[in-house]
Amino acid sequence: MSVDPDKMDLPSRPELFDFHGVSMIHGFTDNWENIQNFQARPDDILIATYPKAGTTWVSYILDLLYFGQTAPERQTSIPVYERVPFLEMVMPPMYTGLDLANNLPTSPRLIKTHYPVQFVPKSFWEQNCRMIYVARNAKDNVVSYFHFDRMNKAHPDPGDWSSYLHRFKEGKMVFGSWYDHVNGWWKKKQTYSNLHYMFFEDMVEDTGREIEKLCRFLGLSPSVEEKKQITSGVQFDNMKKNDMANYSTVPVMDFKVSPFMRKGKVGDWKNHFTVAQSEEFDEDYKKKMTDPTLQFRTVV
Repeated sequence: MSVDPDKMDLPSRPELFDFHGVSMIHGFTDNWENIQNFQARPDDILIATYPKAGTTWVSYILDLLYFGQTAPERQTSIPVYERVPFLEMVMPPMYTGLDLANNLPTSPRLIKTHYPVQFVPKSFWEQNCRMIYVARNAKDNVVSYFHFDRMNKAHPDPGDWSSYLHRFKEGKMVFGSWYDHVNGWWKKKQTYSNLHYMFFEDMVEDTGREIEKLCRFLGLSPSVEEKKQITSGVQFDNMKKNDMANYSTVPVMDFKVSPFMRKGKVGDWKNHFTVAQSEEFDEDYKKKMTDPTLQFRTVV
């Protein structure tokens, strides 16, 4: 008997709750003790972002830099979310991100997280692991997150745009406040030298230049040809068509609502914010973003 997937009983969307002062859902907290006890290795590389800030993009770049030449078959046979596991994810009955990370056959292990800096397992700091943080301007980030929450049934229902925007300002999002997240990691960078802080807008402006900076941070020296290949392979349109990068194989994501990779542009917020919403947002932003050394661009 065939089953119509549209009529299947999918679990209802989860509710947010306060977890150590951060809004979370059970899918990212149920394995908390085990994650906190994760044993990092000195050559592990942690990719950290607030959701929808360029995580998959940087994950894919790193995977190509380290394994594009030595194991090219990975690119066509293993989805990026298995090559670069999402540490805190619990997705029964399939697997946990922790299991995937522990069983990674590669060296270095590339691991991603959306945790705010205070939630990162302590072994990453003890092992002095290299970390890459990617930040995206708040206006584009909230737009991208809104469309993601519309199509991702594993997240709470986003409701309408204007109530969503209000919740974003209040920090009532999965993984908490954007403001706390970007500022927390920025502050950590001042005392932890093995952290490379990148901006989504810089990557859009000149992907090749940002890959160069990454290589310098990681101590890699790919050939000119390799760098060209990687820069071309990670262009948004190429990744969007790539089934191993675009999350089209994840059942909880409804591509009929919105693709996982939607636009990848800077400035799309102008198509969503009303003039009044933009002005209110800017006022609120000024109150919360008090560190003059952390500056974002909303246009490129």
